[in-house]
Amino acid sequence: MLVALDFISENALRDTLSESQGKASIELTCATIDAATLQLVPHELARRHHLLPLHYDPSQQRLTIAVRDGDDLVALDAITALHGGHLDIETLLAGETDIDRAIDRAYGHELAIDGILHELETGETDARVRHAAPEQSKQPIIRLIDAILTDAVRQDASDIHFEPEPGFLRIRYRIDGLLKQIRSVHKTHWPAMNVRLKVLAGMNIAETRAPQDGHIPFSMQGRQIDLRASVQPTLHGENIVLRILDRRRGLPSLDELGLTQHHRRDIERMMARPEGIILVTGPTGSGKTTTLYSMLRQVNDETINIMTLEDPVELPMPIVRQTSVAEAVRLDFANGIRSIMRQDPDIILVGEIRDSETAEMAFRAAMTGHQVYATLHANSALGAIPRLLDIGIPPDILAENIIGIIAQRLVRRLCDDCKTPYPASAAEARLFEQEQTLFRPTGCKRCQFRGYRGRFALMEILRMTDVLAEHVARRATVGKIRRLAETHEFSTLAEEGLRRVRDGTTSLVELGRVLDLTQLRSA
Repeated sequence: MLVALDFISENALRDTLSESQGKASIELTCATIDAATLQLVPHELARRHHLLPLHYDPSQQRLTIAVRDGDDLVALDAITALHGGHLDIETLLAGETDIDRAIDRAYGHELAIDGILHELETGETDARVRHAAPEQSKQPIIRLIDAILTDAVRQDASDIHFEPEPGFLRIRYRIDGLLKQIRSVHKTHWPAMNVRLKVLAGMNIAETRAPQDGHIPFSMQGRQIDLRASVQPTLHGENIVLRILDRRRGLPSLDELGLTQHHRRDIERMMARPEGIILVTGPTGSGKTTTLYSMLRQVNDETINIMTLEDPVELPMPIVRQTSVAEAVRLDFANGIRSIMRQDPDIILVGEIRDSETAEMAFRAAMTGHQVYATLHANSALGAIPRLLDIGIPPDILAENIIGIIAQRLVRRLCDDCKTPYPASAAEARLFEQEQTLFRPTGCKRCQFRGYRGRFALMEILRMTDVLAEHVARRATVGKIRRLAETHEFSTLAEEGLRRVRDGTTSLVELGRVLDLTQLRSA
């Protein structure tokens, strides 16, 4: 009645009910619905009870729905009875008008990628579209982009690649670190898709000859997802890559990184040092920033001031003051560190040490009593030392202020449901210096027939001791430093990788994909 009299809005009513009932709410205006989830609730049932299915988790048999009334037991019982009572229902509150419009949008036309492509290729409109209200009948290109974004998130992809070729558009997802081609679309559809993506990302649609960057806020299945968009002109048209940042996953803790007890102990000992620099090295996409975030999460509380300088800020953290570098206002890493040091920080995170000026400012911060976390491009923990010397850091300053160096790679984890044991060949057994039973990927429905499910961080950790610091200050060779480190339980990435192959966490083929094992073979 209050809504009908325009005393309050539906959104205000929704938020008030959410607070009083202790239930989460959702804004459906920009929500994208998964076509497979819609099949679990008939259109008539959704319309009659004013509810909308949003997401289904088959592993837990949990269906998330948007409802106008969280206490509508009749509606919940109707859905449960439809599936034989074997269904856990989670409700999110939404406005009644928003639900009705979302029902028209979801059930009113084809949302599956194959169906939309068929509509584009043949011009045949699905019966549901023909009978939908005109204002709800979205253009196929808009629905196609929504469906691709939804499908990529559902498959846990980290990136979406739109790659124009002479006669077609290739669409690929990066899943667990590897690209996989999902669809091929006729080249005539790419201009409209390109414009739609640029509009969503806030880019200039008239600019086709210069690279552009943008940001797409995307709501799906009741959660907020950020997409970083990058456009690059190529020979056959503009190439667009979307980086998916799913906030639902949150920041992993150190326990969730899959660390060994030895590595966990080393990291905690390094973090206990009140001042100095902790470096994480590795190639692009190896999870360096995630590791640093996990370490910050371990110490983050209201008693300390943590400030970060990133390019750009990927995941927001509570309490932490995060800043993105911006060339337009001449805020680079070096100038940003100077500014942050005047903000009374306890811990400073530097997104990347790229040049001598940034490295100098980072070490100056460490020398003035701050704890500094930073990333550096180097192939190994030991390789970071000559890299910093080459940048211009004096060896005595380097030795005195480095707490430790972590080198890491992301390796795919074998699917526990379908991995198959096999006896190692003679060449493989030489890597382990004994006969060994190894595991290979097979593929099953649980892992989408890839043989792998998820990834873990493979690490080598060089913790700076007094003996090591003395040799670094004397410019000792990398070989000398390595031999000394091995006396303090240091092991290389390859040695750690073989250990994880031996215990069945990953395969030897996968390890060889991310690490050079030829030197081990020759040995």
